[in-house]
Amino acid sequence: MSESTLVQQLGELAAQTRLEHLPRSVAGSLPARVLDIIGVAIAALPLDTSASVLRFAAAVGGVPAATAIGLPERTSVPQAAFVNGVLAHSLDFDDTHLPSIVHPSASVIPAVLAAAESTDAGGAEVLAAVAVGIEITVRLGMAGYAVATETAPGQSIYFEHGQHATSICGAIGSAAASARLLGLGAEGCAHAMAVSASMASGIIEANRTGGTVKRLHCGWAAQAGVTAAMLVREGITGAPTALEGRFGLFQALLRDEWRREPVVADLGKRWEMEDVFVKPYPANHFTHAGIDAALELRSRGVKPEEINSARLLVATATVRTIGEPLAVKQSPETGYQAQFSGPFAVAAALHGGGGLGLALEDFSDERANDPQMRSLMSRITVEGSPLCDSIYPHQFPAILEVTTADGTTHRSEVLANRGGPKNPLSATEMRAKFQTNAVGLVGEEGAQRVVDLVEDLAQAPSDSGAVAAMFAACTAAVLGQTS
Repeated sequence: MSESTLVQQLGELAAQTRLEHLPRSVAGSLPARVLDIIGVAIAALPLDTSASVLRFAAAVGGVPAATAIGLPERTSVPQAAFVNGVLAHSLDFDDTHLPSIVHPSASVIPAVLAAAESTDAGGAEVLAAVAVGIEITVRLGMAGYAVATETAPGQSIYFEHGQHATSICGAIGSAAASARLLGLGAEGCAHAMAVSASMASGIIEANRTGGTVKRLHCGWAAQAGVTAAMLVREGITGAPTALEGRFGLFQALLRDEWRREPVVADLGKRWEMEDVFVKPYPANHFTHAGIDAALELRSRGVKPEEINSARLLVATATVRTIGEPLAVKQSPETGYQAQFSGPFAVAAALHGGGGLGLALEDFSDERANDPQMRSLMSRITVEGSPLCDSIYPHQFPAILEVTTADGTTHRSEVLANRGGPKNPLSATEMRAKFQTNAVGLVGEEGAQRVVDLVEDLAQAPSDSGAVAAMFAACTAAVLGQTS
C-alpha cells in the first residue's frame, strides 16, 4: 500500500482530532485566540477599507447563513468569512507563528466561525476545528522555511519569493477546518485542501511600497477555504498530490526548496501552534522588540527631545520590511504605513502610548504626520545585526542604541518577543487587549458579553446557537453604538 499523500495525512488530522485529544496548553489557549481575533476585527471597523469591504459584501449578498461583523443582516458563508478575515488582518494586530512568519488565526478563525454558525456546531467542535486549522496552516508555512546554516540565517522561502505565506497557507488550513465542520470526513477534508491549493495566493509588495491590498489577504484565504469545502460537499474533487506533486503547490511556489518533514513530523502529537505569538502592539511583528526596547529606555528616563540619534538593530532579513526605503520609513504618510516602520515604532514608544504599551490610537494618520514624531524619526536608522541574525526567525529580536545630546549612549537588548512562549501575555493582559480593542465600539456591557460567551464556548452543545450568539452580541452592540 502506498504512503498517504500530504493532504490525506492532514485530512486525517483535521477529521479525527477532538478537543480532549489536545495537550492542555493547546486546548486552554483556544478561547483566548478566538477572543483576540474577534476583538481585532471589531477594532478594524472604522477603517475606510473595512467600509469598502462591507459595501462589497452587501452588494454581493448570498444565502444568509453567517454573520459578518458590521453588517446588520446575515450573509453567505463565504462572504462572512471574507469580511471577518479582512477585519481580523487589517490592523496588523493578529498573531504570528515563528519561525514560519505566518499569521494563522486571522484566516482560520473567521472561516471556522462562518462554517460553524451555518451548521450550528457545538463549542468543542469549533475549538477543535480552530486547532487543526491553525496547525495545518503553520506546518505548511514551515514547509517553506529554510533552516539556518553557517552562511545564511533561517528564512521563509515564500517571503523570499514575494509570496504571502499567510494567505497561501491560511487558505488550505481554513479549508481543512471548514470541511471538518461540514462533516466531510477525512477524505472530504483532503479534497477541500487540494481544491483550495488552486485558490491559495498573495503577494507582499504592498508591505514595501504601499497599498491596502494586504488587508484583504486573510479574508481571501478564509473565503477560499470555506468555498473549497462547500464545493467538495457538492462533489468537486482535488488532486491527491496537490501539495507535493510535480505540478503541485510546493513545486509551483517553492520549487525544490520545500521540506516534507515539518508538515508530517509527529503530526497530532507535537503541536506547532504552541509557537504562535500573540501581538501586544498593533504593528508589523518585526517592530515589536524595538518597541519593547524603546519602552525600556523610556522607563530609564531617556526623553525623545534629548535624542541626537538612534540605531535600531534587527535581523537583516527584516530591514527591507521595516527599514527600507529608509526615507519612506522615516516619513510614513498614514497610520497604516507607520505600522511597517521601525523608526515610527521606536519614536512612538519613546513618546509613550496606550494599551499594553502602544495602542491603535498611537498609529493614526495624525500621529504619522506629527512634526515632533517626524523630527525624531529622521534621526532613527534601521540596520542588520549579526546577533539578531543568529536568533531570527525563532524570535524577532532588536537592539536599540540611543545617543543623547550630552553624548551618552543608552542601549537596550530585547531578544525574546513579548507574547510568545518565553514571555507570554497573561490571561489578564489578553482580556485587556480585547477590552481595549472592543469597548469603544461595542461598549463595556457588549464587550463583557462577548468575553463570557467565548470563554464558555467549550461547554456549548451543538444546536445551541453558540457562535450565532457571539456574533449577535458583537453586531447588536456595534450597530447600537454606530446608529
